[in-house]
Amino acid sequence: MITPSGLATRPITLADAFPGARAPSLIWDAVLVIAGAALTAVAAQVAFTMPWTAVPYTLQTGAVLLAGTALGVRRGVAAMALYVLLGVVGLPVFAGHASGIAKLFGFTGGYLIGFIVAAGLVGRLAERAWDRTALQTIGLMVLGTLVIYLIGVPVLAAGTGLPVPDAIYQGAIVFLPWDAAKVVIAAGLLPLAWRLIGEGSATGRRA
Repeated sequence: MITPSGLATRPITLADAFPGARAPSLIWDAVLVIAGAALTAVAAQVAFTMPWTAVPYTLQTGAVLLAGTALGVRRGVAAMALYVLLGVVGLPVFAGHASGIAKLFGFTGGYLIGFIVAAGLVGRLAERAWDRTALQTIGLMVLGTLVIYLIGVPVLAAGTGLPVPDAIYQGAIVFLPWDAAKVVIAAGLLPLAWRLIGEGSATGRRA
């Protein structure tokens, strides 16, 4: 990352370590926000089922947390807000190529709001260097996942009339094996990415 004075600074997030960070700030921020929204839209369409549940697993929440972590709080929140907005106005970016404002105000709307909040949380933690070690990355990913469920499950229960225990099971517990796999993968990849760019456990600060 290069400051206006031309002095090199340590990147705050992974996005700040890319060569594009040298571009004018607003342009680079816009590119990152669009990329984060696009990544989530594509990941939402990657779906598969497992024998213990008919509810499909997707890469969506993994993309949300990855984007928030890599982009930081401001750009991460903007990316997820853009993603939700694109779906609300009719683009088929939600899981199963779904779209429409009914998704935001329906029983799955809590998860969409949770994506925005979770991206902000993990983005803030990443700016505090929580993605530099495996243990801290696990904590970051777990907290982000919990935020999504803490917002999504109550809305699911209210919107469907499911008893709370059933909503917790169908809206969270069935996803735990897949969520655990994503946490493990992130715990390996994110610290590795920092080591590859030579930052290690450094805690760079924005100039």
